[in-house]
Amino acid sequence: MTVSGCIWDAPPADFTLSSNDIHIWSACIDLPSLRVQQLAQILSEDELKRAERFYFEQHRNRFIARRGILRTILSRYLDRSPNELEFNYGSRGKPALAETCGGDRLRFNLSDSHGFALYAVTCDRNLGIDIEQIRPIDDAEQIAKRFFSSQEYGVLRDLDRSQQQAAFYNCWTRKEAYVKAIGDGLSLPLDGFDVSLSPGEPAKLLSIKSDTESAANWLLQDFTPVTGYVAALAVEGFGFNISCWQWLEE
Repeated sequence: MTVSGCIWDAPPADFTLSSNDIHIWSACIDLPSLRVQQLAQILSEDELKRAERFYFEQHRNRFIARRGILRTILSRYLDRSPNELEFNYGSRGKPALAETCGGDRLRFNLSDSHGFALYAVTCDRNLGIDIEQIRPIDDAEQIAKRFFSSQEYGVLRDLDRSQQQAAFYNCWTRKEAYVKAIGDGLSLPLDGFDVSLSPGEPAKLLSIKSDTESAANWLLQDFTPVTGYVAALAVEGFGFNISCWQWLEE
């Protein structure tokens, strides 16, 4: 699988993260019970309490796996034990490393959908990532009319019905990635900015509150991490080296 010429593969034994690098990790979070128990041991008390709030065991185990893998990935960059990491949360719940744990430089974002997770890691800039499993949506046009911008809704409505599902997921993941990238820095509804969405059209942030110049400062990248899923990355700036790693359970 590729994204911008990158091959999804096992990471090298030694890797570095420069200021222009973005690393994207893919991981299955449907893990054997024994492995889930092992990952639970490196979570904080707060994370374990959050896990216990899930009613279904599958959802609880996925949360533990998602957070445990996050800790393990970040610990490789920081050369610290996974259980030592501390997180802060913004007013909208966006997680970030505490400054005492490398949060002054290392930035990350994560997303998961139906047993599959993505993690994006970089330095000195915020970024957002979103993944969705592609499933039939009978009322895609009605959802788009409610949440998308009028321009996006018009594009979706005018497409052939055979293209509308792909366009819907293109739009949704790109918008979610951008909203997650700006985090708590800006309150912006989903219909407050425009993205490209037509199948085959390059991913692009078209305007922010009708401002095309500000939108031009953002990179949107769409990709397919695994068959049956669609994903998008949003980051401010350009000229990045994107590497894609597949998380392999030890």
